Amino acid sequence: MTPAEAAATDALWDRGWYRFARHEPSPNFGPRPAQAQVDLIVLHSISLPPGEYGGDEVRQLFTNTLDWDAHPYFQRIRGLAVSAHFFIRRNGELWQFVSCDARAWHAGESCYRGRHNCNDDSIGIELEGLEGGPFEPAQYETLTGLCAALPQCYPVQHVAGHEHIATGRKADPGPGFDWSLLRQSLGWPPQYFPCTVVSTPVS
Repeated sequence: MTPAEAAATDALWDRGWYRFARHEPSPNFGPRPAQAQVDLIVLHSISLPPGEYGGDEVRQLFTNTLDWDAHPYFQRIRGLAVSAHFFIRRNGELWQFVSCDARAWHAGESCYRGRHNCNDDSIGIELEGLEGGPFEPAQYETLTGLCAALPQCYPVQHVAGHEHIATGRKADPGPGFDWSLLRQSLGWPPQYFPCTVVSTPVS
């Protein structure tokens, strides 16, 4: 890495924390395995309660401060200890809960590019939204900027949805997510994306 490249990286990242995100450390994380190659970005969708946006419940879930009795739906996930590295709100606001140098708890039982336990070597990004529903232009703008910044520090070569790494168990972000738009915005080669989302050429 040249001095100019190192300076550019330092301007964006500090020990795995992205300088342009709002930081809210989660207790739900652990160390990555030794020699882990962090080359996968995993996209998710989340809203709490489902379909309701703009509240503080997702942040509370990731920081273990959610009031389980505040809504009937929360009884279904009571005691759940999860996190993601990033959360992008509907207005494009970006939060970070776990350093990208650490292992967030977002993927669960999973397998992709011949490797199991995708939490070990992936970066999890949650988009505020309903599984299968559409996402906002501001979210795509923030997501594109974040994805473009990650290779400054990590050897990213793959982007997938939770649905692609936990087939049959998870279905997010779902058909409402515009993979072609993300691919076009990033200008990354088709082999970075799941084959099921690049069968139609991007113009």
